[in-house]
Amino acid sequence: MKLRSFTVWLYISIALAAAGQTKPEPNPAPQPEAAQSPEATQQPAPPSAEAPQSPAAGQPPATDNKPSAEPQPGEPDYNKIIFQNALAGDQLAPLKRFEGATAGDLLHDKQFHKLMRNVIPDCMFHYGHDMPLLEAMETVLERSSQPVEIRDGRYLIVSGRSGPYLQGRGMLWIDLRDGVALGAFFFHPTNGEPTPAVNVFSRQVKEEFLAMSELPPAFAQDLSRWYADYRIPTPTTRYFISGSNKKILLEHDEDFCLAGDRAGCQQLNADAADLDMDAANYLEQTHHATNATAWMITGEDQRAWLRVRVSTCGDLLPCRIRLTRARVRIIIHRPPVA
Repeated sequence: MKLRSFTVWLYISIALAAAGQTKPEPNPAPQPEAAQSPEATQQPAPPSAEAPQSPAAGQPPATDNKPSAEPQPGEPDYNKIIFQNALAGDQLAPLKRFEGATAGDLLHDKQFHKLMRNVIPDCMFHYGHDMPLLEAMETVLERSSQPVEIRDGRYLIVSGRSGPYLQGRGMLWIDLRDGVALGAFFFHPTNGEPTPAVNVFSRQVKEEFLAMSELPPAFAQDLSRWYADYRIPTPTTRYFISGSNKKILLEHDEDFCLAGDRAGCQQLNADAADLDMDAANYLEQTHHATNATAWMITGEDQRAWLRVRVSTCGDLLPCRIRLTRARVRIIIHRPPVA
């Protein structure tokens, strides 16, 4: 019992120390207990950060097929470096002629179908039963009468809700300028995992840890609109299926209190943190399989932590949110369960 008590209070200590962090490194260095003065914690930026060195004379700058890491004027920044193998412009230009056509018509275009294979991870997905994720997306899009949209002349959005069961709905999103492509699939799983759930995906991303703020803001905006149009609850359990064919947590690091209507926004933040914690536990138990079917088990370790959260925070939502988010980071960064 002494060891269990120590473990639980260790979680709380780590949670309090993690307050204010957004996404720590997998193995953060331990912090000293003594508080430092503001003057001591403000370190000058290294010279290399203030004055980046230019390429050597006579040598052209290195190029690759990733979107430019530099934000364009007036464009919100995001973690562009995580997107690999950007789609080529000659693949994307023909898609503009499908604006206003039905999603089903676009899906039957051979070039677009080939493009889907370069966007959707090549993995098995459990939508009612095991099937390739590509097949699941085809199921919800092929009979869709929803018109293809190209927002701002740049962002192509294809969506459908023709899934024959479990309220399956899907969306494909392509930045026609930068060649970045993502998708999302919503349904009500009955295989033991948290339900309902949204699985965001991209073959271009192979990260081990991911938060919503790292994805393009334009995608986040269109995903939010898709939620509203297709009556998807906010917040909802949210995963990311990567190009490494792993299902990871897509963390809710957005603040619902900054989204306009502030009524009940802290409760939404608390609900999102709880959903992330349950999803992180499930992913750990199922070893990040994209087609996991196991029922989630709430172990004694988790039950003990929940009791401590209640005794520590009571009904104070900011405290509960802070501790839960720190707990999520502990779960996603700890070594895999044997």
